[in-house]
Amino acid sequence: MKFLFVFMILGIFSGILKAFNLSSDSLSTDQEAPDFTLEDASGQKYTLSDYRDKSPVVVYFYPKANTPGCTKQAYSIRDEWSKFQENNIQVLGISVDSKEEIEKFIENYNLNFPLLSDNEKSVSKAYGVLNKFGVSSRVTFIINKKGMIAAILRNVNVSSHAEDVFEIAVGLK
Repeated sequence: MKFLFVFMILGIFSGILKAFNLSSDSLSTDQEAPDFTLEDASGQKYTLSDYRDKSPVVVYFYPKANTPGCTKQAYSIRDEWSKFQENNIQVLGISVDSKEEIEKFIENYNLNFPLLSDNEKSVSKAYGVLNKFGVSSRVTFIINKKGMIAAILRNVNVSSHAEDVFEIAVGLK
């Protein structure tokens, strides 16, 4: 009976960890970043491995377009975009929103950097950020020129996001 109780507790604990993306199968630094190809709102394809040996890449996952936190986070990148471009740092925002939802988000807030649709949720799953609600958790991966994960930001401050990731990415050049 005690063994059954222990297994039940372990099962519940494992479920909680997975629901909040705290499971041990999550990605970590010094691992190769899973490659992907996704489209932006206009259908342009972006493949992570295309940036290998060229530039660091900031891959940031956000829960939902046109929501207050995601808008504030996108503003921070938009307002600092020229700094990223001048330093040859690519930024790719990813959500499970449709291309149509992302297009409205871009138009509504005059966003000037690539936002990609992971409508099939395959990239969010590969990066371990798909939560129990079926949307991406707010997590940022900074990938070096060799395609390795250099940093993971799990507790993202949406207001200072651009500054935070820029400081890390510029150090990878």
